[in-house]
Amino acid sequence: MIKLRKLPVTVRDLPLALAVGLAAVVPALEQHGTQLGDLPDRPYDALTVGVIAMESLPLAVRRRFPAVCLALVSLGFAIDQFRGYHTVAGTGLAVALVSAGAYVERRRWAVVALASAAYVVLAISLDRLGSSEGVTGFTTFYLLLALAWGVGAWLRQSRAAEAERRRHVEEATRTAERTRIARELHDVVTHHVTAMVVQAEAARYLTGDPERLEQTLNAITGTGRRAVGDLRQLLDLLNPDHGTGDPRTPSTGDLDALVEQTRQAGQPVEFVREGTAAAATGSAEVAAYRVVQEALTNALKYAHGSRTRVHVHHGKGETTVEISTDGSGSGGSGSGGASPGGSGRGLAGLRERVAVLGGDFSAGAQAGGGFLVRARIPAGNPS
Repeated sequence: MIKLRKLPVTVRDLPLALAVGLAAVVPALEQHGTQLGDLPDRPYDALTVGVIAMESLPLAVRRRFPAVCLALVSLGFAIDQFRGYHTVAGTGLAVALVSAGAYVERRRWAVVALASAAYVVLAISLDRLGSSEGVTGFTTFYLLLALAWGVGAWLRQSRAAEAERRRHVEEATRTAERTRIARELHDVVTHHVTAMVVQAEAARYLTGDPERLEQTLNAITGTGRRAVGDLRQLLDLLNPDHGTGDPRTPSTGDLDALVEQTRQAGQPVEFVREGTAAAATGSAEVAAYRVVQEALTNALKYAHGSRTRVHVHHGKGETTVEISTDGSGSGGSGSGGASPGGSGRGLAGLRERVAVLGGDFSAGAQAGGGFLVRARIPAGNPS
């Protein structure tokens, strides 16, 4: 079955136009329409068919051509009142006014002025034909017509407000997605590239030991391949043709490979894992992995060669991650309580990521020297 929303708007409005026209020819409703001016009723004749058609059929284009619809229906209504037919099709004028108020986009005040002037001409003409309506009656009817226009204008404003709200939501969603992808790119690129740089620098001093040099170069190659793979997964998110399934996201189950990669880069890392991760913790697992990844990256950059300890504890309803670095290695910048992380973008991103999940994050110098990163992440968010 064809969905109504997929049909042209004129086709969707045609049933209303036909319903108004057919109602006017029902014998029980004959001459029971709007009677402006109290002119005597006149029996239907051949001209009545044209008047009814003029008052009803233009409603089929009330949304596509609202001004044209209003003009034709108004003309048909005026003839209806002059001739004394008083057909039910005269209710089409109210529908046309609501539609014009809702859908006329340009020169709205000009349409209002022209419609008002036409009504003044209609009122004066009916008065000269012997109408007993008087100023009060004509003014009251005009206010009712103005109310119909006002209803349409209110609908127009509501529609515009809803469109603006949706635009803001879409923009906020796009911004949040760009921020998320940028954060993931930062985490992936910084860690892998830092490891490769450290490994490449170490390779300079291994020219006299071919076996260790080959191991180091293999480690650089492996790191580069992992970086390319991770980047390809992230870039797939930016491709509008990528599949509906999300690319693989890291979790604390991948920490063994991460720690081993850091060790290959020359960083002594002690890794302790306690407890078992929940069956599906979603974002919490990704956040825990990124905390460890960022902390190890900073250890490589600013405390290379210093003893680093990674402690991951899976508790009831939360995961706690602690990474401490002595800060006594060759990097220098991580010692003496200096805050690692360069611009701080990585740590700031982690703090935001953990806070969104309802957890706690801290990073700072230890009392005895070195640096400590700690995160408590609730494990009940699968999103």
